[in-house]
Amino acid sequence: MDRNKFSAIAHRNHAFANPISEAKLMKIIGMTSLKPNDQVVDIGAGKCELLIRMVENYRVKGTAIELFEGAIEEAKQRADGRASAGSIDFIVDDARAAVQKLEPDSFHLGLCIGSTHALGGLEETLGTLKKLVKKNGYILVGEGYWKQKPSPGYLETLGGADESECKSHADTVRIGEGLGLIPLWSYVASDDEWDEYEWLYSSSIENYCMEHPEDPDVDAMLERIRAWRRTYLRWGRDTLGFGLYLYRNV
Repeated sequence: MDRNKFSAIAHRNHAFANPISEAKLMKIIGMTSLKPNDQVVDIGAGKCELLIRMVENYRVKGTAIELFEGAIEEAKQRADGRASAGSIDFIVDDARAAVQKLEPDSFHLGLCIGSTHALGGLEETLGTLKKLVKKNGYILVGEGYWKQKPSPGYLETLGGADESECKSHADTVRIGEGLGLIPLWSYVASDDEWDEYEWLYSSSIENYCMEHPEDPDVDAMLERIRAWRRTYLRWGRDTLGFGLYLYRNV
């Protein structure tokens, strides 16, 4: 079963592929003082809904970096009629390779929400964005954090994850401070927001499998989503958090 296919189906009804509410997300974007023609880069942009909205609302110029070509194809369809031609540069490439081709100190805002793994982790992502974003510009990342110490059983169900892969909420903020960034704001997902995200995620797979019984991946998808749902309810809801972290580059 193709991982990108599974993720695309699971997120087909999400406006944004993270558990932070639209109201919180758009409010924190409003704090970045965007002006027409400001340059914005989004690493792991997915379907580019957030970048498209920034083009619509602020008339910025966007650069979208995404490894999955299918997501970029959907992004282009979404942008049609909403974002003027040429306002978003769509780049299908590995993030580490793509950022090497970008001009340092050229972006007003650098984004990476839920995709810091693409650059090797949170600290590496913040370091990369610090180089790309001009002085006094903004960096916004979305990252998981531990609400409490994860149990060995939970880590095992996550594919043998290591506790060190996430920090506490406070330590996540401090990573940016350690790089010389100024933390300006943070939102974390509430239990209700997590529930909405996770139940929409799982029901999208369940409904797809009922609608497409001929798909040869149905059994594998159902096994995977049902195991994931049990994991969320038993451990994830109380253990894993997700936050937005806004910094100023100085």
